[in-house]
Amino acid sequence: MDEPIIVGIDIGTSKICTLVARVENGSDLRILGVGIEPSQGLRKGVVVDLQAASLAVSRSVEKAERTSGFEINAALVSLAGSHVSSINSRGVVGISGGVVDREDIERALDAAQAVAIPHNREIVHVIQRSFIIDGQDGIRTPIGMHGYRLEVEAHIITASSSTMENLRQCVAASGIEISQFVLNPLASGEIVLTENERQMGVAVIDIGGGTTDMAIYIDGDVWHTMVLAVGGDHVTSDIGYILRLPITQAEEIKLKFGHAQKDAINPEEQFTIRSFGGDAPDRINRVDLAEIIQARMEEIYHLVLQEIRRSGYDGLLPAGVVLTGGASLLPGARQLASQVMGLPARIAQPQNLVGLVDQINSPAFSTSVGLLEWALLIAESSQYSDRRRPKQTGEWSIKIKDLLRRLLP
Repeated sequence: MDEPIIVGIDIGTSKICTLVARVENGSDLRILGVGIEPSQGLRKGVVVDLQAASLAVSRSVEKAERTSGFEINAALVSLAGSHVSSINSRGVVGISGGVVDREDIERALDAAQAVAIPHNREIVHVIQRSFIIDGQDGIRTPIGMHGYRLEVEAHIITASSSTMENLRQCVAASGIEISQFVLNPLASGEIVLTENERQMGVAVIDIGGGTTDMAIYIDGDVWHTMVLAVGGDHVTSDIGYILRLPITQAEEIKLKFGHAQKDAINPEEQFTIRSFGGDAPDRINRVDLAEIIQARMEEIYHLVLQEIRRSGYDGLLPAGVVLTGGASLLPGARQLASQVMGLPARIAQPQNLVGLVDQINSPAFSTSVGLLEWALLIAESSQYSDRRRPKQTGEWSIKIKDLLRRLLP
């Protein structure tokens, strides 16, 4: 039986990462191709220069094709930006024949989508949270159950149509068809969260370059999503502005000397910089740099906490928060998150990967690898790179059914 080849393209503000993987043993991912390219033409997850963004995507795809030896025809693509929003809705239908089947679920989800959505927005995800049959709630898988009235609680994620169309053009310039857009925190959550965390209640927070994305999981399903237009690049900008440094130098200093907690730094530690117009190198206290970083990271965490409280689920997260994304690598980021939000926190990255994994064993690539996990789960219903699909049996069938429970389509 041929093993399918799956592809994900993570289009971020700081980097574009194309991954090609082969599915082995029905559920294992072997990374065959990696194409990482500095991002251009994007700001806060949104295309601002179509030509530059298209060129960066093309370069990333070419690198992945070269290392994998496969021609890429279709891929899943990540989606972020403050234009993304979500609402909760409920759909109610009568059960035809007295026994719930797939058609009844689809009709219920269609009814849940019958909400007023502006003409300039389109639905990205419809995530079913739970079902109610004849007043009995908390039903996870209603197929085959008897009843007369079926209700579904759904989480609907929408995005700007024009922004999504610009992303489509960027990818189409490389001759690639977008199989599906996947919201960043959903892709990240697929790869970094444990099943226990999903069931208990957890928030995955993906801190990227231009955006901070969050998804709240309770009882195994997504209950709330949010995208903030602030991220690690803002920390770099703060450093450059206050210390009067070029952005490239500010980024180097952040990575080399940065810390998210000033109290953890020895007050006597110093480093040397050369600012704009400086005749001689300046000595900077590392604690001053940490103070700049801490201020911005605290703001990000406060905004996330504010959104968690606004959602009403702040008391339902015993598993705390799981941090991922490039900015979570800052020393002290985890401790500061736990301190500001008053929740347990851990940093997560992709695990148990084989193949060309040296470059992607980092929280910065959680979304990239998460896209492959999504592609793996829906490979039965979508055709990716080479149209080779296994039969739906055994563990694979279970994975597909689990995905259909969590996301349609």
